[in-house]
Amino acid sequence: MTTLLIQTEQVPLTVSFPALVMTDEQFCEFCQANRDLRIERTAKGEVIIMPPAFSDTGNRNSKITAQLEVWAEQDGTGEVFDSSAGFTLPNGAIRAPDACWIKLERWNALTDGQKASFAPICPDFVIELRSSSDTLSGLQAKMQEYIENGAVLGFLIDRKNRTVHRYRPDRAPEILEQPESVSGDPELPGFMLRIAKF
Repeated sequence: MTTLLIQTEQVPLTVSFPALVMTDEQFCEFCQANRDLRIERTAKGEVIIMPPAFSDTGNRNSKITAQLEVWAEQDGTGEVFDSSAGFTLPNGAIRAPDACWIKLERWNALTDGQKASFAPICPDFVIELRSSSDTLSGLQAKMQEYIENGAVLGFLIDRKNRTVHRYRPDRAPEILEQPESVSGDPELPGFMLRIAKF
């Protein structure tokens, strides 16, 4: 059975198709046929359709990705991806973080075919920016999922509460109140996300 969760500004809408189990190939085809939608899949096979990001969220996402890209170009040890990139996590979920970074040796170990699809890899570092349509609990669960599937660092930026939740394996998330910047050390040496920029 495939379940569609259509996330609206207020609450997710769940649509079930009891006779259909969407394979990885069918999910890829579904995404290709609906290129204008932001689509993810949970580990249970639920398909989540999210509205396009609001303009201010898109602007902030761009600033986040730009900062990560500038650091990555200088560091030279990994690749940066924006919110349009989806990845197949070890648990089967297909997720698209707002920004992420993958170590070069891990990315280069994938085949060209894997890279050209929803690559079977969990990013080493993920950033999620809470928009007005996101619930904090939903994003917290998503961040925990990244960590459980191999991410070594994650930032959840909650503009509404002016906090940043920093995630690392084997420890509780660290909540930073109204930070001007957040360090990626030691996992991303020298990376500093300037929160004040957005």
